[in-house]
Amino acid sequence: MEKTRKSDNPPIDRWRADAMLEPDRKLWGLSQIADVLGVSPDTVRRWANDPSSNLPVSKPMGRWFAVRRDLLAWQRLR
Repeated sequence: MEKTRKSDNPPIDRWRADAMLEPDRKLWGLSQIADVLGVSPDTVRRWANDPSSNLPVSKPMGRWFAVRRDLLAWQRLR
């Protein structure tokens, strides 16, 4: 008998399901933005401060903000 292979995808948990089902989710803070992009908060800050990166983030009221869908589209185009 052939042994069945487990999927390489991680199991669906509450957070992963939310991320897949809520593409327009609003992200507040460098750590949330960094988690979506898979980089450190310092890297997000560096990209955000570099106008040539065109990273779709803003800092209204002194707190970093982004929309998940926009970040993923930006990441695909890089």
